[in-house]
Amino acid sequence: MRQPVAVLEPTSAVACCAPIADPGLNEEEAVATAELFRALGDPARVRILHILATQADTVCGCDLEQPLGLSQPTVSFHLKKLHEAGVLDREKRGVWVYYSLNPEARRRLSDVLRLGRRRPR
Repeated sequence: MRQPVAVLEPTSAVACCAPIADPGLNEEEAVATAELFRALGDPARVRILHILATQADTVCGCDLEQPLGLSQPTVSFHLKKLHEAGVLDREKRGVWVYYSLNPEARRRLSDVLRLGRRRPR
């Protein structure tokens, strides 16, 4: 003999779900953030970014060879990629080029790193 099927009553709202307070990134912000991640897709570039982000002043490209353990052409290649992506600013002084973290890139990185933090409801 078959047992009767229980009928579920519809609910008015799901109590466990809170409304999304932050709608997320707009298209322009998402593209800029994706470009930032692409530029940082190499460990040497992440290390360059870390070195520059922790310095009080600009850094000559030639000073990055020793801490990175990379040749001058390789360091220059990575610096060029980061500069082209808008992550680094550069200033030529004679034959030397000095680099610093672009303020807008610093803001985007800071915003991305805050994504993992839970906000109070």
